[in-house]
Amino acid sequence: MAKRKRSAAEQLPKDEDQKLLPQKRFYRQRAHANPFSDHTLDYPKSPQHMDWHAHYPGVAPGKKPEFADIGCGFGGLSISLAPLFPDTLILGMEIRVQVSQYVKDRITALRTANTGDPKAHYQNVSIVRANAMKFLANYFEKASLSALFFLFPDPHFKVRKHKARIISPTLLAEYAFVLRPGGIVYTITDVKDLHDWMRTHLENFPLFEPVSEEELRAEGKGEIVDAVYTSTEEGKKVERNKGEKWLACFRRIEVPRI
Repeated sequence: MAKRKRSAAEQLPKDEDQKLLPQKRFYRQRAHANPFSDHTLDYPKSPQHMDWHAHYPGVAPGKKPEFADIGCGFGGLSISLAPLFPDTLILGMEIRVQVSQYVKDRITALRTANTGDPKAHYQNVSIVRANAMKFLANYFEKASLSALFFLFPDPHFKVRKHKARIISPTLLAEYAFVLRPGGIVYTITDVKDLHDWMRTHLENFPLFEPVSEEELRAEGKGEIVDAVYTSTEEGKKVERNKGEKWLACFRRIEVPRI
């Protein structure tokens, strides 16, 4: 039996929803930004000065983000995780003006299009334009996050640029500060050299221990791992080009004080 064609009336709701979504071509910008430049940014003096309810107006006041997507790009991961974890607040952090505005407009459109949906309501996802290398601790209190994501970060190929890589001993101290014991750092890249760099620095840091993909899946984090592999624009581009992806995940451990 031939498949029944959908009528125009049946297609209308989906078409109308698509019209609400921003078009990426109007938000194009350079692939990366210099984290050491003096960008014009608004950021809180401390986590206590951050008004999270303004970012999550559909969520009861008092809740704070638990997932932070650092350098979230066009928001693929954050938006993919939102319906999977409807009771968890997710925050994307992106330094580029046009890209962060795109994600903000996309979230607004998704909230409008999915009003009343008990899971895919997107009230639990938001974005801030921020330089996480400088101001991460201005947003998050100690041990407040359960997951940090670093997906396809700028590889900074030149040796003199390695200091600008998002994973470094100094920055790992900040990540350990905001991540609660048991929390997970997820990293993925298509650049083997960068993968080795991130993995080695995390292995050498005393507050992180490696955790395998199999362990994470056994702990019920398989949906997160799948989203890390496939949800971003960069990840999809790697798949189209039949490239390789290298995943490295680490757990925040608690070291007893002597």
